[in-house]
Amino acid sequence: MASPPDKSKTIKLERYNSYLRRVNSTKLLNASSKILFRATLLIALALIFYFTLNYPPLYDNPPHLHNRHNFLSSALYGPGGAAWEKQVRHSATPRRPNGMSVLVTGAAGFVGSHCSLALKKRGDGVLGLDNFNDYYDPSLKRARQALLLKHQVFIVEGDLNDGPLLSKLFDVVPFTHILHLAAQAGVRYAMQNPQSYVNSNIAGFVNLLEVAKAVNPQPAIVWASSSSVYGLNTENPFSESHRTDQPASLYAATKKAGEEIAHTYNHIYGLSLTGLRFFTVYGPWGRPDMAYFFFTKDILHGKTIDIYKTHDEKEVARDFTYIDDIVKGCLGALDTAEKSTGSGGKKRGPAQLRIYNLGNTSPVPVGKLVSILEGLLNTKAKKHVIKMPRNGDVPYTHANVSLANRDFGYKPTTDLATGLRKFAKWYVNYYGIQPRVKKGNSVGNGHSEESDG
Repeated sequence: MASPPDKSKTIKLERYNSYLRRVNSTKLLNASSKILFRATLLIALALIFYFTLNYPPLYDNPPHLHNRHNFLSSALYGPGGAAWEKQVRHSATPRRPNGMSVLVTGAAGFVGSHCSLALKKRGDGVLGLDNFNDYYDPSLKRARQALLLKHQVFIVEGDLNDGPLLSKLFDVVPFTHILHLAAQAGVRYAMQNPQSYVNSNIAGFVNLLEVAKAVNPQPAIVWASSSSVYGLNTENPFSESHRTDQPASLYAATKKAGEEIAHTYNHIYGLSLTGLRFFTVYGPWGRPDMAYFFFTKDILHGKTIDIYKTHDEKEVARDFTYIDDIVKGCLGALDTAEKSTGSGGKKRGPAQLRIYNLGNTSPVPVGKLVSILEGLLNTKAKKHVIKMPRNGDVPYTHANVSLANRDFGYKPTTDLATGLRKFAKWYVNYYGIQPRVKKGNSVGNGHSEESDG
């Protein structure tokens, strides 16, 4: 009788094959999982970069990233990042034939925001630079920033003394012009914080000029000086030919130093430089440290206001100049600025050097300004008349603007009553105040889109 076949080897072989199939299946599954994970991760990263580059944040430093200083956000949104560079280029690109590409320093300031908006509306490329300091309420500067952003004007948050940042901006954009309005403003504050005036108005200006002289092509520069440079001058009206070697405040001294520094860089490096001496600029989106602004606030809140008289009992008067007139002057100076003549930091020929008064040509006593505000606000001011303290203020300003009129058609058209009405209308709307309505010349609720002098 034949013995049954030995099946043990067959069973062992089947078990071994089954084991190999399970092992191979597990390896295949693991490999597939790794491939799927890597593919998913790659797609996710690609999507992140795509949306970051094509939909950049609205702010230079997005609010939700303030406390998340990770590598990715710094690389994308910070100076030099891809998204940051895209915003910078987009903002600075002109939209009209032969349009200018203008770097506006102090763009979140009073005059800076208005000029930036006017340039953008006519098709020029505009990039702002501002350090958003707290000399006055930064929220007002942020509100101006938001207004400019609606009109596609991007403001880089940075300081004039940051040389690498300025150099980076010129690496990204070949600016044709600089409108330099950034400064430490205010006459009286210089007695409290003198160093801030040196840092901004002198060191910051020199730093900007150092960068501008080295780029190729060099930009033409229009910058804000001040009527304060006339100091103790007694000739009226103030003319560009009058002496300016008797400053009455540190602020005035730094602005006068700026004019001499401008002359030096024009002479040595061929930079085209135009200085503008502003006379008491006022209007919507103005500066809270200016008399017309805090008078309005104090009158509405029932607080006493100080009205100065000179030591010989004369009324203090100012050549109040409405913001729209100042903007026209700034744009006129930019439009007539000739090209710089330097290249590679060396002068190749004589370059344009100019200085102009931008005022209203009609001095008004401060008491008259208060009377106009009383009528507009339908509120009687509580006045305290005192002698002018020796804090750097001058008793009287009056601009002769014939030179600016001759060279670029500057002609102020807004009288103080009209300008203050527009300011008061903006003020009650911006701060949400319900004014006492009075028929005639009082203000109502209205909107104004008008914007450091």
